[in-house]
Amino acid sequence: MSLNNQEFPFDIKIGFKKLVDFYTIQLEAGNADIRKHAKKVLELAKDYPALVTGLDSAAEVEKHQEQIDYILSELFSSVLETNEIKIATIPFKNFIFKSSKRFDDILSAAGKDFEPDFSTISDDEFYIMSCSIILGMIYGKKVDLRRPFHYTIPDNQGINRSYRVLYNGDFIELSKTDRAKDITEEDIQELIENYDNVALWKEKFPPRSYNFNGFVIGNMYDATVDVALSDLKATLLKQEHTNDYDIRDFESILQAIFNVQGIKLGFSVYNKEDAVFEPVPIKKNMKSYILNGHKPKSCSLAICERSYGALFDKNEFYTVTNVEKYHKLYPKNALYKSLYEQKIGSAILAAIRSEGEVLGVMELVSKDPQALNSVNANKLHDILPYVTDSVKNSKQREENQIELLIQQECTSIHPSVHWKFRQESRKALMSQELGGEAIFNEIVFDNVYPLFGQIDIKGSSGARNVGIQKDLEEQLASIKSILRLGATIEPLPIYEQYAFRIDAFLEDIKVQLQVDSEQVIRGFIKTAIKPLLSHFENLSPKLSKKIKTYNASLDPKLKLVYKHRKKYDESIMLINRTMADLLDKKQIEAQVMYPHFFERFKTDGVEHNMYIGESITKKASFNKVYLYNLRLWQLQVMCEMENSYQQLKQEHNLTLDVASMILVFNAALSVRFRMDEKRFDVDGTYNARYEVVKKRVDKAYIKGTDQRVTEKGKLVIVYSQKSDEKEYMRYLSFMQSKQYIGPNIQIVDLDDLQGVTGLKALRADILYHGNSDLGKEFYTYQDLMDEIDS
Repeated sequence: MSLNNQEFPFDIKIGFKKLVDFYTIQLEAGNADIRKHAKKVLELAKDYPALVTGLDSAAEVEKHQEQIDYILSELFSSVLETNEIKIATIPFKNFIFKSSKRFDDILSAAGKDFEPDFSTISDDEFYIMSCSIILGMIYGKKVDLRRPFHYTIPDNQGINRSYRVLYNGDFIELSKTDRAKDITEEDIQELIENYDNVALWKEKFPPRSYNFNGFVIGNMYDATVDVALSDLKATLLKQEHTNDYDIRDFESILQAIFNVQGIKLGFSVYNKEDAVFEPVPIKKNMKSYILNGHKPKSCSLAICERSYGALFDKNEFYTVTNVEKYHKLYPKNALYKSLYEQKIGSAILAAIRSEGEVLGVMELVSKDPQALNSVNANKLHDILPYVTDSVKNSKQREENQIELLIQQECTSIHPSVHWKFRQESRKALMSQELGGEAIFNEIVFDNVYPLFGQIDIKGSSGARNVGIQKDLEEQLASIKSILRLGATIEPLPIYEQYAFRIDAFLEDIKVQLQVDSEQVIRGFIKTAIKPLLSHFENLSPKLSKKIKTYNASLDPKLKLVYKHRKKYDESIMLINRTMADLLDKKQIEAQVMYPHFFERFKTDGVEHNMYIGESITKKASFNKVYLYNLRLWQLQVMCEMENSYQQLKQEHNLTLDVASMILVFNAALSVRFRMDEKRFDVDGTYNARYEVVKKRVDKAYIKGTDQRVTEKGKLVIVYSQKSDEKEYMRYLSFMQSKQYIGPNIQIVDLDDLQGVTGLKALRADILYHGNSDLGKEFYTYQDLMDEIDS
């Protein structure tokens, strides 16, 4: 095998000229043994001149191996053979021609087919490093490209061990070949500014353009723990940034650190509020050996008193060196039992703490007894700081996600206005830093145009009352049946009085469910019936069986019959979720058209507020055409939500109906964030009229009739100005052409509301399209104008 079978700036020969030169000087030394050894080396150099001029193949090295061993004998002391890990080689090549016994033993343990290789350096980096040697030795330009070199070699347990190599280059000679190019200061400047450009380095230092004659000595030491800790940091960092990891990576690192094959890693999250251990969320391949596949478990039930004291009170590691032994000694111990059932031989538990509080427990387990013990547990002191930081960051990310979810579901700080909150926060903090008060100014947006819409569930209050009424009737009838049976077994007048009260309750709720009917009946059941049932259970098996049937009919949490009301509640939740999800999805598309504020609320239906204007976008880009566009978009979305509900109604056999309404307010207004209520509201007395209309208008009647303005199957647009009527008639005419609404459009006056007069409404029939693609493409205001022009 040639030593130059790889593209390299060196034409490599293994030679010992520098060592021979050294021994020539040693002939004059005073020590007789040194002179004797030097003389022998010089004789070998004379008899085998290739040892000086250089050997350029593995075959030649093998041919001269006996002479090479003698020449290098003082560098490889027999006294240190079993202690030093030393090799003689050539730079950046895996060609070792002399090694210490300890290195040979390490290689032997790795297996006969194992080939040592650098674990961290690429071929291009080797090339550039070789060029840096030339710059230093030939041109006197020190370019420090030193990188740590590691050999990764498995031991007899199969654990990868890392060995750091420190090279001695005192025995190297370099010279130019006819391929070498002269390197100028400008070339050097260009090279050091372009480290990653390997093509440039190869241009300046062509392959085999310099003679290399000599060898290097590599001294190695076991750096497994250092490398493993570095890998641990890198793995944790990757997991933090990508949320992607493999538990096996962690386990192989721990095996290297502990020098124990087959270590498994587990983790239990500690929930301080409930004092329970919980499994790691989402990451399903991270097991908790404390919980052993169970759901959250109380600390007192998951671990023993002694382990709790070590982990929580003393902040010590808790080791179980022989699980089987301790399980036999303490069979009732929950921790020992759990580990024994998982066939674990030994374990170490370590609390992960932040600022004195326990975040969770790191669990190291091995199938072998005594493999993990109180001695090697101390290695965790080097590991825990990195794990703690990672757990803290993970916990913080989780908290941030929770806060984000809360903001999405519970507050009105929409992304479109978030910049304003950040701006005011920054001002407040700056004021505080300058010695003032951290005053958070009010958030106000002036000259914005409002849009309001709602899709309301018709008759929801009546449907809710019917559900409550049926549940109460069913529960009272069951109780009355139990009372009758109880009276036959133990005839007491009080039972008749209870039965009379139940009949009265049933009569009252059949006529009309009063506001307090449910509360009164539940109070009667809790104070009078519940204690009585406990008494009945001991009277006879027949009564006990009947009471069990009654209890089984109750909701486990409410302890009441919750069947018809539950069906109603689930229907409302399904309708609201479907409508809200559709609205949220379409709102993302609307934000692309022009940024604006948006919020929506779930009640008995879904309502939404939108505000659009220049003060929200913070750019001088607003034009009323964006308002018109958003109004047209709103009409289309309301029609699509109606269509979506009809589909939902058919699929789930719902009996409820919905009605849609849009409120038009033609003037710009101001909105202010109410700090106490954590929501936006209109600002000023005049603007408050808009809020009054919003709250009352869906209950308005068509003037001169007892008919509500909102109605199933109709899209209702409430307004007060003639200009609004003209504008929305254009929109509705356009939507008729696109098959959103039918041909009939009513214009009606509305009865006066308290403090509000002169309201009118447009009422258009919504066309339902079943499974068609209505709403798949939204039409813009420009589409409307184009159609008008044509």
